[in-house]
Amino acid sequence: MMHPDTEIRYVNEKVGIGVFATKLIPKGTIVWIKDDLDIILDESYIENLDDVRKEYIYKYSYLDNDGEYVLSYDHAKYINHSFNPNIVDTVYDFELAARDIQPGEQITCDYAALGEDEDFECTPEEGTSRTKVTADDYLVLYKEWDKMAIESFKYFNKVEQPLKHMISEQYTDKVNAVANGTEPLDSILTLFIDDDDED
Repeated sequence: MMHPDTEIRYVNEKVGIGVFATKLIPKGTIVWIKDDLDIILDESYIENLDDVRKEYIYKYSYLDNDGEYVLSYDHAKYINHSFNPNIVDTVYDFELAARDIQPGEQITCDYAALGEDEDFECTPEEGTSRTKVTADDYLVLYKEWDKMAIESFKYFNKVEQPLKHMISEQYTDKVNAVANGTEPLDSILTLFIDDDDED
């Protein structure tokens, strides 16, 4: 589910639509959180669909750590990619504002953190030499993402959190401990590592 102070707007002909802030969303705010209303689909089901629906699902869903595709029921599926994102992913099934997001600003994430399984070229952006998302970007970028999340968590208890009640029960104690500074953040790298690989 997207933060309530967001809406869909047209970006341009190339990008199509995106998600924009309608009010200031301060750094450390939960901007998106996984919702039990989201549609969970396995790949075998998707592959048996007609081409039109199959293409839509693969375009607008993301692959979770259980190997299932999650299709957001609300406008979260229209969040666009940026190499300079203003939200950062966490292992707790939500994304935080990595900086203050101004009214009218487009909300963006780094698609490489979503576990993409194929490479794709991106529109060049100022301030970065990256032009492509690759399946193994996480090997290089996880430290940067963790740092962004740690900095964002410093503000977690200082801002309004309209989506905080939706944090999964399995993560509640850990999230509170991270926000209070009593426990370290779990690295985003753990989402990419199969427990079987560690044996």
